[in-house]
Amino acid sequence: MDRNFDLNKFRTLIPISALYEDSLLYLASQSTLERLQAGDVVFNLGDEDTDSVFLLSGTVREKSADGDHHCDINANSEAALYALANFKPRQFSAEVISERASLVRVDTQLLEKLLAWGQFAPDFPLIEKIRPAEAPNAADSEWMMAMLQTHAFLRLPAANIQSLFSRLEEITVKAQDRIIEYGARGDYFYMIKEGRCKVFRPVGESEQKLAELQRCDSFGEEALISDAPRNASVSMLTDGKLMRLSKADFAELLEEPLLNWVDMQTASDLINEGAIWVDTRLESEFKNAALPDAINIPLHRLRDQAASLDRMKRFVLYCDTGQRSSAAAFLLGQLGFDAYVLRGGIAQGRLPSNFL
Repeated sequence: MDRNFDLNKFRTLIPISALYEDSLLYLASQSTLERLQAGDVVFNLGDEDTDSVFLLSGTVREKSADGDHHCDINANSEAALYALANFKPRQFSAEVISERASLVRVDTQLLEKLLAWGQFAPDFPLIEKIRPAEAPNAADSEWMMAMLQTHAFLRLPAANIQSLFSRLEEITVKAQDRIIEYGARGDYFYMIKEGRCKVFRPVGESEQKLAELQRCDSFGEEALISDAPRNASVSMLTDGKLMRLSKADFAELLEEPLLNWVDMQTASDLINEGAIWVDTRLESEFKNAALPDAINIPLHRLRDQAASLDRMKRFVLYCDTGQRSSAAAFLLGQLGFDAYVLRGGIAQGRLPSNFL
C-alpha cells in the first residue's frame, strides 16, 4: 500500500491538525494513498466502509442519490480540509473529474482514538487548528502510542480510552517484587509500561511458570472478572514501571466493552456458521460433560495455548456460570481473537438436546 504522501498537506486536514505530532505521524503510517484518474470512483452511495477519505490533489464530484444535485470539491478549497461525505452509509457517491487526483484513506476509528487520547491532556489546545508539537511527556506518549496499537485498545470506544489513561496509576517496581499473590483477592488490573515479569503458580516448594510478560502486556484480569481469588502469582523479572487500574474502573472501562456476551441461541447460530466451542473448565469437568465438538482449554492454561488457535476462526467460550469463560474471553480479545462468551454458562442456559 502506498503511504508516500505530503505530510505538510496531511497536517492541515481537520481534525488531523489537532493531533500531537507523534500521533499524527503514526496515523500517517497507517493511512493509504490512492492515485486516481478521471472517472475513477472514490466511493459509492450506500457504502459502509470504515475510512475517512481526504482529497490531497485534483477535483472530486459528489453526487446525490437522485443525481440532480452535485458538488465539485477541489483540493485547494476549504471544503477539502474535511473528509469527503463522511456520514455512513455514504449519502453521496464520489468520482474524480480532474485528469488526476490523489486521496488518502484514514482509519476513522484509529483517528478518533488518537484524538481522544490527546484531548485528555490538561494542556490540549483550545484552538483546534493549533497542533501541539509533542505530548506533555515523551515517555508517556511512546507507551500510550504502543498501547493504542494493541488489539484490546483498538476495540475500545474512544471515550473509554480517554477516561482510562486519566485513571491509570503508575507504580515503580524492582526485580523480584511480588505484584500479585496466588490466592489473594483481586484489586487491580496491571499494564506493563517498562520491564518484564513472570506469571507462575506455586507447586510445593517450587513453582510452575505459566508465562513471561513484557512491555504493553497486561495481567490481573481473571480475578477481577470472575470475582475469585488470584489463580496465579506475578513477580518482576526486572526493574520497571507498571500502570494499574482499580477493580471498579476496570469493570467500567475495559471489561464490559471487551466482552461479547451471547445467549444459547446466538451461540448455536455462531457454531453453525463455523465458530468453535471452547470449554474453559478443568479437564476433569470437561470429560464428565461437554458440549458436542467442543475443545477444552482450562482458564489457567489459556495464555500458553492461545497461540495454537486459528485466528481466522470465531470462538464461543463457556463454563458452568460464565465466570471463568468471561475471563478467558477477555484474554482472547486482548490477544486479537474474535471471542464470545455464553451468558450464564451451561448451568443456566438451555442446552442442546445432544449435550453429553
